[in-house]
Amino acid sequence: MMLHSHGAVLNGAGMDWSDVRIFLAIARSGTLGGAGRLLKISHPTVSRRLQALEEATGQVLFQRTADGYVLTDDGAAVLTMAEHMEEAALAMERRLSGDEQKLEGTLRISLPDWFGAWVLPAVMARFSRAHPDVDIEVLTGTRLFSLAQREADVAFRIHPFVEADIVQRRLIDMPYGVYIARDVDAPTRGDGDGFTLVTMDTSLGAFPDIDWLKQKLPGARVALKSNNRNVQAQMSCAGIGIAVLPRPVGDQQQKLRRLDLGEDPPSREIWMGYHRDVRRSARLRAFVDLATGMLAS
Repeated sequence: MMLHSHGAVLNGAGMDWSDVRIFLAIARSGTLGGAGRLLKISHPTVSRRLQALEEATGQVLFQRTADGYVLTDDGAAVLTMAEHMEEAALAMERRLSGDEQKLEGTLRISLPDWFGAWVLPAVMARFSRAHPDVDIEVLTGTRLFSLAQREADVAFRIHPFVEADIVQRRLIDMPYGVYIARDVDAPTRGDGDGFTLVTMDTSLGAFPDIDWLKQKLPGARVALKSNNRNVQAQMSCAGIGIAVLPRPVGDQQQKLRRLDLGEDPPSREIWMGYHRDVRRSARLRAFVDLATGMLAS
């Protein structure tokens, strides 16, 4: 594949998919070391491959700066085409893996931290006993792992998927409850003066249950915020404040009791989704069917 400076045109002779992976990894990480970690290859290998790539194309694709590697104009022109090559390669990989009928390999599951800790363990335990040759990787955190790029095979989220080509279903209408440490007196309904709250970090977006709690206890002061429901539960157990939690989390905390504020907090939908290209994967189908049978409402 040759690269020409005017328009950075790629044709079919000098750059293969392994070259594209090196190029994209450097562009995304900004350093040779970061690219090496992404691709699980050594720093010298990345440097050597980049040098060979630039020599083969006759172009300087990155500017070396004190802050890292920055795309040159030629490199930026190549980036979109390289991303298209990546998507084509990933689509082929998804289709090939989707045709696998062996119940073995790795199944990557992306989900909220609390859902992985308090809801899914029973499903994963039964799945592991039934299919011991399948390795499960559980991915949590605030970042949404990409199903299209095979960062995860199946994902659970608290809102519908907006990405293209996702097969999804509403799995559960998850109930929430209000919780307080067992040794703390209950607040007066509609007041909350003198009490404190443990809430979600709303910088990540709106949370109906948090708005509802503040309306029910307008006099209460927010003492602690966290983007992790498990942290909220433990802080509430320690007596730091009242928390709204998914019922599977709050009900299993021995140091908490559920409060009655006249009505329940808003529930949240739990959605399960996977990319359509892996829908024929035997291990995915087995897991989806089991999770649906055990959890779906």
